[in-house]
Amino acid sequence: MSKDKVAIVVDGTAYLPEELIQKYNMHVIPLLVNWGGESLRDNVDITADQFYARLQKEKEMPTTSQPSPGDFLEIYKKAAETADSIVCVTISSELSGTYASAIAARDMMDGFPIEVVDSKSTIMGLGFITLAAAEAIAAGADHKEAAAKASALVPRMRLLFVVDTLEFLHRGGRIGGASRFVGTLLSIKPILTLADGKVEPLDKVRTRKKALAKMLSIAENDLRGQTNFRIAVQNAAVPADGNKIANEVKKKFGLTDVIQSDISPVIGTHVGPGSIAVVYYIEP
Repeated sequence: MSKDKVAIVVDGTAYLPEELIQKYNMHVIPLLVNWGGESLRDNVDITADQFYARLQKEKEMPTTSQPSPGDFLEIYKKAAETADSIVCVTISSELSGTYASAIAARDMMDGFPIEVVDSKSTIMGLGFITLAAAEAIAAGADHKEAAAKASALVPRMRLLFVVDTLEFLHRGGRIGGASRFVGTLLSIKPILTLADGKVEPLDKVRTRKKALAKMLSIAENDLRGQTNFRIAVQNAAVPADGNKIANEVKKKFGLTDVIQSDISPVIGTHVGPGSIAVVYYIEP
């Protein structure tokens, strides 16, 4: 069997559309949802639909955990069977210990060439950064060049999201600077972002409808006059809202297609059902 020059490993919180995973032959390593005494692999043992349906009925709330170094070692070894080197891209190290596990496993690989990139993001922020590496590899880049291409996008990535409640972020300890909104007597819908890999507040409004409109307005201001950009819309158990926002994005920016996918169970554990994210970047 001939070997690929470089293999791509990405963690499952990207929730990339399956056709892109297949196109670039990506190796996906799932994070874990811990629930009712079970450790369920994100999108392997539990899908987004199954997760959000169960979340509505369960009294016990799930928690999450990262893959172990041993889990990464196993997927690195599998990738190494058909590749000469590896680029691995992970969820923000500020949100998860996944990056640390990826580094620890790399050091167990006896010098096999592996570049590990901390995306400082998740969902399609992580996805777009991984795609940049995959596309560079498809164009002939080696593992170091592909990792450099991915790393160059990290500070350019913009991830905006609206949650129905801050309860999930607060309970999971991922709330970051948005903690200033907790305890308010107002019924607010915050617009949040990731800054340096951590959750930070951008604005707050009184209704969900206004929050979604404000999120789109922020994206429109960022992308005004730009033609070379990529954008995605993701939702947590609100596909109709996801489709509506995606259609508005197409209309605002004159696009024929927008990447859409669910928000994975692991990320859904922390943002909660009803969340909508818009993720984009301007090409260098």
